[in-house]
Amino acid sequence: MKTRLFSGWKSLALFTALALVSMTGGSSVIAQDAAPPVETAASVPAADPASDPAAELAAAGAVPTAAATEVAVATVVPEPAAAPTPTADKGDTAWILICSALVIFMTLPGLALFYGGLVRSKNVLSILMQTLVVFALVAVLWALYGYSLAFTEGNAFIGGFDRLWAQGINGTLAATFTKGVYIPELAFFVFQGAFACITCALIIGSFAERVKFAGVLLFTVIWFTFAYLPMAHMVWFFPGPDAFTDAAAVDGVLAKSGWLWAKGALDFAGGTVVHINAAVAGLVGAYMIGNRVGYRKEALKPHNLTQTMVGASILWFGWFGFNAGSALEANGVAALAFVNTFLATAAAVLSWTLVEWLHKGKPSMLGGASGAVAGLVAITPAAGLVGILGALAIGAIAGVVCLWGVTGLKKLLKADDSLDVFGVHGIGGITGALLTGVFAAPSLGGAGIWDYVTETALADYSIAAQVWIQAQGVLTTIVVSGVVSLLAFTVVKYTVGLRVSEEAERNGLDISSHGETAYEL
Repeated sequence: MKTRLFSGWKSLALFTALALVSMTGGSSVIAQDAAPPVETAASVPAADPASDPAAELAAAGAVPTAAATEVAVATVVPEPAAAPTPTADKGDTAWILICSALVIFMTLPGLALFYGGLVRSKNVLSILMQTLVVFALVAVLWALYGYSLAFTEGNAFIGGFDRLWAQGINGTLAATFTKGVYIPELAFFVFQGAFACITCALIIGSFAERVKFAGVLLFTVIWFTFAYLPMAHMVWFFPGPDAFTDAAAVDGVLAKSGWLWAKGALDFAGGTVVHINAAVAGLVGAYMIGNRVGYRKEALKPHNLTQTMVGASILWFGWFGFNAGSALEANGVAALAFVNTFLATAAAVLSWTLVEWLHKGKPSMLGGASGAVAGLVAITPAAGLVGILGALAIGAIAGVVCLWGVTGLKKLLKADDSLDVFGVHGIGGITGALLTGVFAAPSLGGAGIWDYVTETALADYSIAAQVWIQAQGVLTTIVVSGVVSLLAFTVVKYTVGLRVSEEAERNGLDISSHGETAYEL
């Protein structure tokens, strides 16, 4: 291919001009390069094209002079980089939505089937109906005011009204546990709402087979408002990791956080807020409503342990979303919580089964399923905070302790806790909460206490000090839930009533309360 770069008289003129530039302007270019850099275009004197051939060529665009070069550099001043607009991480968003669905699946149908198999056949529809309607009721209350009171800034014990009627949550972002990482607030809203729903549904197992349906609903409204929401705020609310800008900001952030969160209580996914909270309410209800007709006189056996086994399996499956989703991100902490949920539950099944086998001579299906739930409950507060060996230890201990909770302790309490809510969820939750303080220690493979300023674990960790903080969380939950439950059941007793008649109880709540039966034989 031909090139026209040096052909003809035009090329000769160009070559001559270049030679003139090298002879007349070369020394000035060198001097200018050695001078201090030019900061503004106005400080550079303009060259006269008539007296400077090099300037003439520069003006024509053939050769850039040093002055022209400096002007170009000086006029291109980089603008300060704008702060990136916060956006939701798509992977974390998908993960939390999936986990929300798993938690909902735990209740409907998981918990409903688990409880349904444990009651007698004449009451199975009543427990299913209570589970379904309590879930729906709490979901609506969560949107109207529950989310706002639990997860907005207020005081150390309850939130404010910034999200009343669910206003302002569509299109906004919620913080996770990592600085600069966000999810849609709607995703956080539904995830925590599913927690509230299952917590209230857990309670009904303690007084199954004799409670009025209207009484269950009125109690749920009162207890959800004055027990669940304050506990959720005290344990879980803080302004987010981005608020910890430096060491000087720590005191201000803690002043805006929930009371137990600010004290350093560790509850990864709800040992206090969910399990101890619900179990204490159930135990108070069992006392106030009284024993079932025929309790300790007749055999009040589960009617369908196959159904219970299916329900327990669904609970185990859904609990992966319950615990691993509490990391709020699809990251290593979520993976650790997932694995710990997997292993602690297995350890609890084995320990419960072994001890029951040794004590009674035969291992039971009911025992195995109850052991699974005990392990799930106990690992909940520790799921993302302890190592794998710590999770195995927590599960194994919980299996044995909860077996005692539904046998020896139940006899001591002399309460007809129909489906052993306190023996499993209460004792399992207390065990898990206290052991979290032990096995979260870095020396035992745990994560320790996270410093949001330096984004590292604190160097010092005292097991004794942390267990004491955990105990304060447990005691606070027992007092709050116990007092509120006592008042709530009293209100119910003197308004809509707590208990069905003896005749209605003997006929079964399916017929007497709902006008239908589960099985047509």
